[in-house]
Amino acid sequence: MPERIAFELNGETQTVEVAPDTPLLYVLRNELGLNNPHFGCGLAQCGACTVHLDGAPTRSCSVPVSVAAGTKLTTLAGLGTADKPHPLQAAFIAEQVPQCGYCLNGWIMTAAARLREVPHPSEQQIRDGLSGLKCRCGTHMAILRAVRRAAQAA
Repeated sequence: MPERIAFELNGETQTVEVAPDTPLLYVLRNELGLNNPHFGCGLAQCGACTVHLDGAPTRSCSVPVSVAAGTKLTTLAGLGTADKPHPLQAAFIAEQVPQCGYCLNGWIMTAAARLREVPHPSEQQIRDGLSGLKCRCGTHMAILRAVRRAAQAA
C-alpha cells in the first residue's frame, strides 16, 4: 500500500507516494529522476548506489525508502556543483580517474563521508575506509591518489 514519505534531498524537500518497502535507490532514480546513484549489484556489495543518509554513507539499493522519512539525503549531485565542485570531485577530475565512471558515485560518496570523519587520513585509513567498493575498470590507484589529493587540500 503506497504511503507519503517526505525527506530532504540535496537541500530540497521531497515527498513521494510509494510502498514503504521500495528500495530507496528505485525511488531516487525512478520516482525522482536522478541519474545517480547507480544500480550496481542490488546487494549492497559494490557501492555504486551509495548516498549520504543524515551524513552516513548508505547503500541505497538495500534500504527501504521508509528509512529515509524525515532525514537529510545527499547524492553525488548534491555534493558539489560544476562551478563549485566538492574537493573530491575536483580531485577525481585532476587525477583523471574516470574511465567508464559507473562506480564513481560510490567511491566519491564513501570517501566524502570518511574524510568528514578523518580529515587527514593515513594511507591505511583511506584503504580501509574504501574497502568493499568495486571498480571493474581497475582505476583503484588513481582513486587512491584522488582521495589523498582531496585530503591534502582540506
